[in-house]
Amino acid sequence: QVQLVESGGGLVQPGGSLRLSCAASGSVSSLNGMAWYRQAPGKLREWAATIIKGGTTTYSESVKGRFTISRDNGKNTVYLQMNSLKPEDTAVYYCQAFAIGKEYWGQGTQVTVSS
Repeated sequence: QVQLVESGGGLVQPGGSLRLSCAASGSVSSLNGMAWYRQAPGKLREWAATIIKGGTTTYSESVKGRFTISRDNGKNTVYLQMNSLKPEDTAVYYCQAFAIGKEYWGQGTQVTVSS
Protein backbone atom coordinates (compact mmCIF):
# COMPACT_ATOMS: atom_id res chain seq x y z
CA GLN A 1 0.00 0.00 0.00
CA VAL A 2 1.04 3.57 -0.69
CA GLN A 3 -0.33 6.67 0.98
CA LEU A 4 -0.23 10.05 -0.72
CA VAL A 5 -0.68 13.47 0.83
CA GLU A 6 -0.89 16.58 -1.33
CA SER A 7 -0.26 20.12 -0.18
CA GLY A 8 0.46 23.57 -1.57
CA GLY A 9 -2.85 24.54 -3.12
CA GLY A 10 -4.45 27.92 -2.65
CA LEU A 11 -5.67 31.11 -4.28
CA VAL A 12 -3.40 32.84 -6.78
CA GLN A 13 -3.84 35.64 -9.27
CA PRO A 14 -3.63 35.03 -13.01
CA GLY A 15 -0.01 34.94 -14.08
CA GLY A 16 1.12 33.79 -10.66
CA SER A 17 2.82 30.60 -9.51
CA LEU A 18 2.22 27.79 -7.06
CA ARG A 19 4.12 24.66 -6.16
CA LEU A 20 2.21 21.54 -5.19
CA SER A 21 3.78 18.73 -3.19
CA CYS A 22 2.83 15.08 -2.93
CA ALA A 23 4.45 13.10 -0.15
CA ALA A 24 4.38 9.32 -0.55
CA SER A 25 4.72 6.75 2.20
CA GLY A 26 4.43 3.00 2.44
CA SER A 27 5.65 0.69 -0.33
CA VAL A 28 7.15 3.47 -2.45
CA SER A 29 9.90 1.21 -3.82
CA SER A 30 7.24 -0.69 -5.77
CA LEU A 31 6.14 2.37 -7.72
CA ASN A 32 6.81 2.82 -11.43
CA GLY A 33 5.96 6.50 -11.43
CA MET A 34 3.78 9.31 -10.20
CA ALA A 35 1.50 11.78 -11.87
CA TRP A 36 -0.66 14.83 -11.34
CA TYR A 37 -4.26 15.01 -12.48
CA ARG A 38 -6.79 17.77 -12.08
CA GLN A 39 -10.55 18.08 -12.04
CA ALA A 40 -12.33 21.35 -12.69
CA PRO A 41 -15.92 21.89 -11.53
CA GLY A 42 -18.36 20.03 -13.76
CA LYS A 43 -15.58 18.38 -15.77
CA LEU A 44 -13.92 15.01 -15.90
CA ARG A 45 -10.59 14.44 -14.21
CA GLU A 46 -7.78 15.07 -16.68
CA TRP A 47 -4.13 14.10 -16.70
CA ALA A 48 -1.58 16.90 -16.38
CA ALA A 49 1.91 15.45 -15.96
CA THR A 50 3.83 12.24 -15.21
CA ILE A 51 7.29 11.38 -13.98
CA ILE A 52 8.40 7.78 -14.26
CA LYS A 53 10.98 5.85 -12.26
CA GLY A 54 13.79 6.61 -14.69
CA GLY A 55 13.05 10.33 -14.48
CA THR A 56 11.37 10.87 -17.83
CA THR A 57 8.60 13.45 -17.71
CA THR A 58 5.59 14.00 -19.93
CA TYR A 59 2.97 16.74 -19.99
CA SER A 60 -0.46 17.39 -21.40
CA GLU A 61 -0.65 20.04 -24.07
CA SER A 62 -2.66 22.28 -21.77
CA VAL A 63 0.18 22.60 -19.23
CA LYS A 64 3.31 22.02 -21.32
CA GLY A 65 5.76 24.89 -21.02
CA ARG A 66 4.10 26.25 -17.88
CA PHE A 67 4.15 23.33 -15.40
CA THR A 68 7.13 21.27 -14.30
CA ILE A 69 6.93 17.92 -12.50
CA SER A 70 9.93 16.89 -10.43
CA ARG A 71 10.79 14.66 -7.50
CA ASP A 72 13.00 14.38 -4.46
CA ASN A 73 13.73 10.69 -3.98
CA GLY A 74 15.19 11.27 -0.54
CA LYS A 75 11.91 12.75 0.63
CA ASN A 76 9.65 10.45 -1.43
CA THR A 77 8.00 13.61 -2.69
CA VAL A 78 6.86 14.73 -6.11
CA TYR A 79 6.29 18.37 -6.95
CA LEU A 80 4.31 20.26 -9.54
CA GLN A 81 5.66 23.74 -10.17
CA MET A 82 2.94 25.76 -11.85
CA ASN A 83 3.83 29.04 -13.52
CA SER A 84 1.87 31.52 -15.64
CA LEU A 85 -1.34 30.27 -14.10
CA LYS A 86 -4.62 30.94 -15.87
CA PRO A 87 -8.20 30.96 -14.57
CA GLU A 88 -8.80 27.75 -16.52
CA ASP A 89 -6.18 26.04 -14.34
CA THR A 90 -8.64 26.27 -11.45
CA ALA A 91 -9.29 22.72 -10.27
CA VAL A 92 -8.72 20.18 -7.55
CA TYR A 93 -5.29 18.70 -8.20
CA TYR A 94 -4.74 15.04 -7.40
CA CYS A 95 -1.52 13.11 -7.03
CA GLN A 96 -1.44 9.57 -8.40
CA ALA A 97 1.15 6.86 -7.85
CA PHE A 98 1.21 3.74 -9.99
CA ALA A 99 2.75 0.30 -9.95
CA ILE A 100 2.07 -2.85 -11.96
CA GLY A 101 -1.65 -3.47 -11.65
CA LYS A 102 -2.14 -0.84 -8.96
CA GLU A 103 -2.77 2.83 -8.60
CA TYR A 104 -3.08 5.09 -5.59
CA TRP A 105 -4.62 8.53 -5.17
CA GLY A 106 -4.26 11.40 -2.78
CA GLN A 107 -7.13 13.39 -1.37
CA GLY A 108 -6.60 16.39 -3.65
CA THR A 109 -5.69 20.02 -3.12
CA GLN A 110 -7.67 22.99 -4.42
CA VAL A 111 -6.04 25.49 -6.76
CA THR A 112 -8.00 28.62 -7.58
CA VAL A 113 -6.72 31.15 -10.10
CA SER A 114 -8.68 34.37 -9.83
CA SER A 115 -8.19 38.10 -9.53
